[in-house]
Amino acid sequence: MEDSAIVGLFWERDESAIAKTKEKYGSYCYSIAYNILNNSEDSEECVNDTYLSAWRTIPPKKPSVLRTFLGRLTRNISIDLFRKKHADKRGSGNAYSLLDELSGCVSGTDTVNDDVDAKEISGMISSFLGSIKETDRIIFVLRYWYGYPVDDISKKTGLNTNNVSVRLSRTRKTLADHLRERGIIL
Repeated sequence: MEDSAIVGLFWERDESAIAKTKEKYGSYCYSIAYNILNNSEDSEECVNDTYLSAWRTIPPKKPSVLRTFLGRLTRNISIDLFRKKHADKRGSGNAYSLLDELSGCVSGTDTVNDDVDAKEISGMISSFLGSIKETDRIIFVLRYWYGYPVDDISKKTGLNTNNVSVRLSRTRKTLADHLRERGIIL
């Protein structure tokens, strides 16, 4: 089923929208959640919460790319669950290492309260990613969007782990510079 048809089902408040979403994007959402949480039960819970969140937000939102919309929901829900479960255990798990790595590029605080500011920053990051080498972009997205461990990225790209780590470090530094040049205070 086409994404536009699935979104149409959400707009019509047809409960089959969730079944169609699960059928088409269930494993995609699960892999995002699992890469952050490393726990099957928690990942399944986050995926189910993703469907509920999609149900609650469509309408009024009408996502142009359903896959990206669901991926973002899953990622945010998974990170929130991870933070909640590990509030007293700071430093353990994959999500904290991802957030720590990006802390020099993007603030983890709620200083960006306005959707317009968030969209502007998102546009800046997208523009930045479009300007770097394809391999570096793939590595960055695999690490910080999908939450893949460096070892898995190494296997997927054919690069050694040290090379992947160095590329990620350089890309983070370049991103931070890119954002600073555009007036984003980190």
